Amino acid sequence: MSAWLVSLEGTEAGRTLAMVLALAAAFLHAVFGALQKGRHDPWLSRGAIDASYGLMAAPFAFFVVPWPEPHMWPIFAGAFVIHTLYKFLQALAYSRGAYTVVYPVVRGTGPFFAVIGAYLIFGETFAPLQWLGIAVLMSGIFGLAVYNYLFLVQDRATLGPALAFAVATGGFVALYTTYDAYGIRATADPFTFLAWFFMLDGIVMPLVALRRGRTMAAVPWRPLALRGVVGGLVAFASFGSIMLATRLDKVGEAAVLRETSTVFAALIGWLALGETVGPRRIALMALIALGAVIVEFGG
Repeated sequence: MSAWLVSLEGTEAGRTLAMVLALAAAFLHAVFGALQKGRHDPWLSRGAIDASYGLMAAPFAFFVVPWPEPHMWPIFAGAFVIHTLYKFLQALAYSRGAYTVVYPVVRGTGPFFAVIGAYLIFGETFAPLQWLGIAVLMSGIFGLAVYNYLFLVQDRATLGPALAFAVATGGFVALYTTYDAYGIRATADPFTFLAWFFMLDGIVMPLVALRRGRTMAAVPWRPLALRGVVGGLVAFASFGSIMLATRLDKVGEAAVLRETSTVFAALIGWLALGETVGPRRIALMALIALGAVIVEFGG
C-alpha cells in the first residue's frame, strides 16, 4: 500500500484521495474531541485514549513497518514535544469550557496559521479566491463560537480562561499540522512515520492520567478503558487520514478542509452531548462548509 500511495503524489487521483481523506479526518476529529470532552474528566479520557493507541501502534512500529531512517529520530522528538504541549492546552480548555464554544475556537485559529506555515515551509501559495474561502470558513467558525458564547448556560464562569487556552491550542494545531506534514514527507514509507509517532505519542498522557486519578475519590476505570480503545481507533483513522492527505496534496488545503470538523462537532454536541442547535447555528455551519468548498475548488 505504501508504494501505491507514494505513486499518487502530485497526481489528480492523489488530489482527489487527499480531499476524501481530509474530510474523513474532519468527521473523525470531531468524534475524537467529543470522546475526550464527554462525561469523564478530559485528562483521564485523553490518558486512556493515548495508552490505547500507543499500545496498538507498538507491534506495527517494531515488527511491520520499515525501521525509521536515522534522520527521523530528531523529527520524532520534535513531534513528541509539540503534541504533548498541544494536548495539555487542549485538556485545559476542555476542562473549563463548553465543547461547542471551545472546539470552534481551537479549530478556527488553526487554518490561517497552517496556510502560512505551508507557505513558509513548503512554498505553497493560494489563489485569491481560495483566500476568500479561508475568510468565509473562519468567519463561520468564529461566528459559531460567538453565538454559542452568547447563549451559553454552563461553564460561563470559567469561559475566559477556556477561550485563552483554546486560542493557544489552535496555534499548536497549525504548528503540528505543518510539522507533521514535514515529518511524513521526510521518510520513504509514510506508515513508518505514523506507527512510530503513535507509539511515542502515547507515553505521557497515561502517566498524567494515573497521577490525576490518584487524587480522585473514585475513577471509572472500566468505562475509561472502553473509551480509550474506541478513541484510539478513531485517532488512528483521523490523524492517519490527515497526514496521508498532506503527503498526497497541499498541506494548506488539507488543513482547511479538516476544519469542517466544526460542523460535525456542532452536530455531535447536539445529538450526543445535549447541547442546543438552532437555525442560526445551522446557517453558520453552512458558511463553514461553503468556505471549505471555495478553498478546494478555487485554486
